[in-house]
Amino acid sequence: MRRRIRNELLLVLGVSLGQSAVYSIVDLLGKLSSGRVLAAQSSVLNPTHAPGRPWLDLSFQLVGILFGLVPAFLALHLLGRDGERHSDRLGLRPVRAGFDLRYGVGLAALIGIPGLGFYFVSRAMGINTTVVPEALPMLWWTVPILVLSAAQNAILEEVVVVGYLMTRLRELAWGLPAMVLASSLLRGSYHLYQGFGGFIGNAVMGSVFALFYLRYKRIGPLVVAHTLLDTAAFVGYALLKDHVAFLN
Repeated sequence: MRRRIRNELLLVLGVSLGQSAVYSIVDLLGKLSSGRVLAAQSSVLNPTHAPGRPWLDLSFQLVGILFGLVPAFLALHLLGRDGERHSDRLGLRPVRAGFDLRYGVGLAALIGIPGLGFYFVSRAMGINTTVVPEALPMLWWTVPILVLSAAQNAILEEVVVVGYLMTRLRELAWGLPAMVLASSLLRGSYHLYQGFGGFIGNAVMGSVFALFYLRYKRIGPLVVAHTLLDTAAFVGYALLKDHVAFLN
């Protein structure tokens, strides 16, 4: 039983955020060996895939968002095979929508305001790249796509890195400190392409989210908070980049 759970966990991570972590480490090594300091390099989060061809670009964006959710649905499916409805097990059902919204907004404020300050500090220290939240043409679909991208990131990461991972680690008899550490380090590692600042900031966020989940047994507020954070970053940058100097 333990071997089956361990193998399943490794496979789920291997086709999702564990794979992203490995690519992120390789990407960081490439940046470190380029001869340029990290602060002089950039990391683009939502690039265009078909410059000058808006409808094709929109198609690529939608397909990427759709397939980006598949690992989360896979994790939920695997949890559901255990006999308990996965939406109940992870706290995804909107039966406590008010709770999810209130705590989600609170978590977004708790993480977002210090996180923005830490990003500028880490850039000034030369340990982080310049993060470009989006590089899309400003078209009628740009803002909706950025919101959908934010939601996709939130669902994927909170389902896999918090709900699924910590459920399986508990079944493998991991202690609570080790579970929190594993979840936070995984979250930080697949952000290493941004630099060491991205790793530290996201690992801290991962610790807060993991502890919240252990306390309340709901990832609903985490999905809300993560969606709000990414939406603010993506859409805010898209709307302000041509008007605020320090964003460029």
